Amino acid sequence: MRPCRLRCQYEEAAKFPDAIVGGRFIREPADSTERYTRWANQLSPRQLTQQVVTSHGPTVIMPTWFCSRAVFDRVDGFDESGRGTPEDLIFFYRHLDLGGTVRRVPDEVLVYRYHPDAATFTIHEDTIWALRLERLCRHWLDGWIDGFTIWNAGKQGRKLYRSLPDELRDRVLAFCDVDERKLRQGVYIYENSELRPKPRVPIVHFSKAQKPFVICVKMDLTGGQFEKNLASLGLEEAKDYVMFS
Repeated sequence: MRPCRLRCQYEEAAKFPDAIVGGRFIREPADSTERYTRWANQLSPRQLTQQVVTSHGPTVIMPTWFCSRAVFDRVDGFDESGRGTPEDLIFFYRHLDLGGTVRRVPDEVLVYRYHPDAATFTIHEDTIWALRLERLCRHWLDGWIDGFTIWNAGKQGRKLYRSLPDELRDRVLAFCDVDERKLRQGVYIYENSELRPKPRVPIVHFSKAQKPFVICVKMDLTGGQFEKNLASLGLEEAKDYVMFS
């Protein structure tokens, strides 16, 4: 724990009593989980409640959490189901659903050491996926009644499409991408569907796609090109698109 932690987080929690207050952190070793560290440390205040369904988990990391007893009790504590339970994500989602807010102090409040035996690695990816998907559907897709586009015609985009309930799968207008091979393919056929004819979903260039978007592209992996493409559309996060990468 860094020397400033208790003072700066206590002061923030006193000003925002309904908040989980997190902080920036220093990763050790410094070259471990570099993309995750940048993401968590650089989110804007608004993005702390917008980018809540990415594979990264809570937008402020649990080891930095600081909150009042009232916040903790309102959520009814952590899920104590045991090993393999993503208790931080469950708590975080309950907190948001109860009207809680999220704050992050600008200070680096702790040194976060990476080790391969961390409890987070005992949680199965499918467990996290199910929680994220349920929240995505409830808070975004249920309201996009005129349809939406999945940004990524590759593995993750298709996994999302196959995972959707039938009603929401029918609302998928298209996949979009920049990969020439996928664009030449032109269409994704849902081969595992029991419907006849099998559903066919167009694959289009992102510049020709219709908002809103569910973005299944991993950030910070293309030298900034994906981020430039997204910015070129002039969209509003959480309204015109949601990050599900």
